[in-house]
Amino acid sequence: MRRSVIAGIAAGSVLATAVVTGVAVAAGNAQPPHATRWQQQSYGHDFGPMSGMWPMGRMHPTSVGSEFDYLAEMVAHHQEAVTAARQLQRSGRAEMRALGASIVKTQTAEIATMKTWLAAWYPGRSTVVDYQAMMRDLSRLSGDALDEAFLQDMIPHHMVAVMMSQQLLMRGQAEHGEVRAFAAGVRDAQHTEMFQMRHYLSDWFDGTWGNMPGMPGGIWGPH
Repeated sequence: MRRSVIAGIAAGSVLATAVVTGVAVAAGNAQPPHATRWQQQSYGHDFGPMSGMWPMGRMHPTSVGSEFDYLAEMVAHHQEAVTAARQLQRSGRAEMRALGASIVKTQTAEIATMKTWLAAWYPGRSTVVDYQAMMRDLSRLSGDALDEAFLQDMIPHHMVAVMMSQQLLMRGQAEHGEVRAFAAGVRDAQHTEMFQMRHYLSDWFDGTWGNMPGMPGGIWGPH
């Protein structure tokens, strides 16, 4: 079975720290054309293979091998995000309900698009992946506990999607222009949401994401 490019956070665990390290591309630290400042800061090097230190010392490797792998894995990754985001309908905060609704709408549409591409470009290939969940079960949480757990889990969840997308682009593994544009859109949109969620966590729960050791400065830099 093809090894998943996404290893998960055990259900019920609480994100405490994350250490992200990158390996430079063999040709050097090339940046994508017209990269914005935060892209240059965060993505000045290739991200793969990635190694992040997650709760309880669990290693979180991320490596994209091909366009097909990216799409198949991203479908599973998006599906988990949609399931979690639906729980925010029960949040007492309008901001969180709006965030959840946006994630559900955007990523449900993207799942449909990716499935269409997989069927058209890779007919007959199994898209089943060995996906390990990154997010805990939120169905029994409510109030502040729900909001805080969602933010703690969704920030690194988004980070993985950003890293996968940038790796695909930096390595030139996208075989179709549509996928290149899609990956850039996922990278940029989810970076923006990560920045927003970091502020929610800090403002409401005294979160310390902005000062976590080992985090790429560009991720939380000026936006």
